[in-house]
Amino acid sequence: MALRLYNTMGRKYEEFKPLVPGKCGFYGCGPTVYNYAHLGNMRAYVCWDFLDRTLTYLGYDITHVMNITDVGHLSGDGDDGDDKMVKTAEEKHQSVLEIAQFYTDAFFKDFERLNIRTPDVVCKATEHVDDMIELIKKLEANGHTYMAGGNLYYDISTFKNYGELACLNLDDLVAGAGRRKEVVIDENKKNPQDFALWFTKSKFENQALTWDSPWGRGYPGWHIECSAMSMKYLGKHFDIHMGGIDHVPVHHTNEIAQSEGSFTPEEAAAGRWVNYWLHNEFLVIDGATKMSKSSGNFLTVQVLVDKGYDALDYRYFLLGGHYRSQLAFSWASMDTAKNSRKALVQRVARVLKDGNVTELPTAEAAAAKTDWSEKAAEHLAKFTAALEDDLNSPKAISELQVAIKDADVAAAEKALLVARMDSVIGLKLLEKAAELNKAEDEQAAAATAGTGDAAIDALIAERNEAKKNKNWARADEIRNQLKEQGITIIDTPQGTRWEKV
Repeated sequence: MALRLYNTMGRKYEEFKPLVPGKCGFYGCGPTVYNYAHLGNMRAYVCWDFLDRTLTYLGYDITHVMNITDVGHLSGDGDDGDDKMVKTAEEKHQSVLEIAQFYTDAFFKDFERLNIRTPDVVCKATEHVDDMIELIKKLEANGHTYMAGGNLYYDISTFKNYGELACLNLDDLVAGAGRRKEVVIDENKKNPQDFALWFTKSKFENQALTWDSPWGRGYPGWHIECSAMSMKYLGKHFDIHMGGIDHVPVHHTNEIAQSEGSFTPEEAAAGRWVNYWLHNEFLVIDGATKMSKSSGNFLTVQVLVDKGYDALDYRYFLLGGHYRSQLAFSWASMDTAKNSRKALVQRVARVLKDGNVTELPTAEAAAAKTDWSEKAAEHLAKFTAALEDDLNSPKAISELQVAIKDADVAAAEKALLVARMDSVIGLKLLEKAAELNKAEDEQAAAATAGTGDAAIDALIAERNEAKKNKNWARADEIRNQLKEQGITIIDTPQGTRWEKV
């Protein structure tokens, strides 16, 4: 079986065939760093981390690129509203770059807590404005732009495949019918769905960050950064583009237009900009509402930690649902995830003890193993099939649980199976299980030390001293402490002796 993915472009399952055999380049839309990432945001990054780990597990040499939007994203997905970065900076009386760095650091702290791998390339919009300008020049040379009201716009009527990803009808869009709800009328635009490539001060006179350009001093539109940076690091054509389902009708649709609109005839003949589009569904709260910053109904990873959950409980919860299905958040579902992950760690801890595993096997050692037993190989095959079935994380976790419970697989080999499977699931199972065993061993050692002859004699001596000083409360406390350990104290005229019950 081969990896099959659901491609939003065309709405169908397709076998994954990379442009270069054995390699995979993919790009995921990163955060706009004007506030903390909420749990709905983090669903996307856990999903794409699962893709990253799956491709690695399957043997691909991957290049994962993610942007950081620290300039240019307005409060609407179109060209309307306030600049998110500037608005937060003004509210907090800090510079835009200070705000961006603070929330970028917070974002990657959540990555660490959720055990999300940092992409191979993390690129900031502010550090790639020159790349955006060069891309816009190509669009201008190809006849896709026009200047109006001091801003440079992309004319969607010049790109025949506009709206293909979102199944939009270009004729209707150009005529103004069937407008997306995000679109706000801009009198400068020829068509409602045209979008800004470059803003000048004619749009926002007090913009904090501006650059010189052929179209005047200003700053880039939001959409252009993803096109410019993805092509800079992955080339004109690459394998996979990822993002939330909400990016399909506007952001990703515009990305395609401006990326492929910049092609030379030779580049266009070589194929599409992106071959596979993957989109995760929403995390919903209160039954049906999408979690979002704009609505104010958002929770963060820190909120979960403050309530006593481990961030990995949330990772377990997310991977318990398929990435293309809406997932309903509730505290009851978090409790279930917490208890399920705890039980899974306990089972793995028992595997380590049963196999007398003192040195944890690595994912690399497990990947290199070729002499699996028949039963272990069967579990691995089913696990791999789940991954290849459009990243079916619930089925993959289920197969891991079945493998751990299989009495026909030796404990030491089970530990290797866990290492291999958890390299994708990412719950740190062996590490957490080892920590649990260590804590239990230390507790047992402490209990044993507390019931040794010398320790008991010391407590009895302390009790006798307490009685001598008429500290009856302490004397009774010591008697009860020893009683709980199965020790009976017997006071005699010749002194105090003890015996085990």
